[in-house]
Amino acid sequence: MRNLRHRAAVVLAGLLALGATSGCGIRPTSVPVDAGPAPSRVACTVPQSAMTPQFEGVTVEVYLVCGAQLVTAERSVRIPESKGAADRVRFAQTLLDQLITEPSAAEKDAGYTTEVKGPLTVTAARAHDAAGALRLSREPDDLSALALSQVVCTFAENTPAAPGTQQVVLGGPGEDPARGYTCTAEMKSRPDSTATLGEIPAPLRSPGS
Repeated sequence: MRNLRHRAAVVLAGLLALGATSGCGIRPTSVPVDAGPAPSRVACTVPQSAMTPQFEGVTVEVYLVCGAQLVTAERSVRIPESKGAADRVRFAQTLLDQLITEPSAAEKDAGYTTEVKGPLTVTAARAHDAAGALRLSREPDDLSALALSQVVCTFAENTPAAPGTQQVVLGGPGEDPARGYTCTAEMKSRPDSTATLGEIPAPLRSPGS
């Protein structure tokens, strides 16, 4: 009888110890826990030493993608010295080419990418377009949301439809009228969202009309 009581006491002590362990918040599990990969971080900053231009030119800012946002990158470009509508179109094409070009090694290391893919060209406004309109070789809405955001904000920064605005007027190769697109803070912070169709600005009226 004494041995039986001793064994019962040992079993009871073991149960009490197990209950104390459970009360401390320890939960046994047979299923491995996968917390997933550690979140990646990108700098989105190119070292100043890597930004030295390779030739004499004008410094412009183009919008690239970094960390799911639009971030400016400085580029040195050659632009025509003369003025005029044709030069504005050539300048717009230069900016477009910069967006199409793969980021430099330093930019890639900082996390920069571009969604603008070639071939993509720009031409001048048509007779019934608003003043300052630019026509792309593809319909603007056929571009990905990221690519269109890059184009809109880069053009708005460097060749706005009107001085002091953040709007550009873009059309495609078809007969659809050119529309105004505004580079907003939301577009910069969420460039992967679909751009809202802008208004159709009034066409440029010729003298005497």
